[in-house]
Amino acid sequence: MSQIVAIDIYGYTLTYAHGEYVMSSGRAATSQESTLVRITCEDGTHGWGEVCTLAGTYWPAFAGGARAALAEVVPALLGADATNLAAVHAAMDGTLMGHAYAKSAVDIACWDLLGKKAGLPVVDLLGGRAQQDFPLYEAVPLSSPEAMADFVKQRSAAGITCFQVKVGNDPHDDAARLHAVADIADAGTTLIADANGGWTLQQAVHAVRLVDEMPIYLEQPCRRAEDCKVVRGLTSLPMVMDESVITPLDLAEAKTEVGAGSVNLKLGRLGGLTGARLMRDLSVSLGISVSIEDAWGGDVTTAAVSHLAASTAREDMLSVSFFNDWTNEHVAGHRPRSAGGRGSAPDAPGLGVEVDVERLGEPLLSVGADK
Repeated sequence: MSQIVAIDIYGYTLTYAHGEYVMSSGRAATSQESTLVRITCEDGTHGWGEVCTLAGTYWPAFAGGARAALAEVVPALLGADATNLAAVHAAMDGTLMGHAYAKSAVDIACWDLLGKKAGLPVVDLLGGRAQQDFPLYEAVPLSSPEAMADFVKQRSAAGITCFQVKVGNDPHDDAARLHAVADIADAGTTLIADANGGWTLQQAVHAVRLVDEMPIYLEQPCRRAEDCKVVRGLTSLPMVMDESVITPLDLAEAKTEVGAGSVNLKLGRLGGLTGARLMRDLSVSLGISVSIEDAWGGDVTTAAVSHLAASTAREDMLSVSFFNDWTNEHVAGHRPRSAGGRGSAPDAPGLGVEVDVERLGEPLLSVGADK
């Protein structure tokens, strides 16, 4: 048994490496508040987890909410076996319903601890390494067609071969953005037009008529699945679902009702690696390819994403993001680090990264017998 004796919660700021991150409906930010959780067991072994919600306008979650929810649940974890994920989730759920995004940081920290205790990288615990490395995608912030094309040109030179092009505003303007990007993109580059649910149904219908012949994917054109279903019936573009997929029932609806062939899985939205692995496996069983990432994050989030990605077969994967390539601050030495537009999972036990606590300052909250 690996009894939890102390839990510390830290906060830090992540700034966007490319200036301003802009999505549909005027959502924009230059920085995000991230939350780190350190769980310590009786033998001194510790595990790290992270959650970063992409402000409060992306989904119903925000940094202050994550920290308040963690303050509610972590006292109930003292004395629990950190390597028993079922018991950890039962303790959290028995204290606070919902708030999966906050609980995800605890879940990831426990996977880190489990790997360290077993002497294995988390990828081995998730089923084994299916890929030694994998291609990464980057999001293209919503801007003028010229600026977005220039972003793609610059990041293509760094080895990126997949881009999530932000759209979701005026359909004519969005069509111009997509054409500008497609004109500059290298042959073989994957382009995903991501509205983040920002189009109304009428706008989405108009947009797909303007870009239907382009070699692109269409991601979450409208907020509601039923509206996305209508759009899918009007276009030949392959559909990716994201924000509306939270539960296994949502996943089944994405395939059988919407007709989507891909789904975007975010660790924070699904309660951590435990929930994301379940949804990954269900997606694969349904013949749906997956994109693996989170809403935002730094080195610890990137490490967790890397292990789930590495345990996913290439033919089942659409894309992966390494958020520590998108951000300036690095609390674990910018590890894991991409190379030539590709990522890989660390070989060391657990997540394979070690957080430099000196970079974090004092904890926001500490619980435990010696606190």
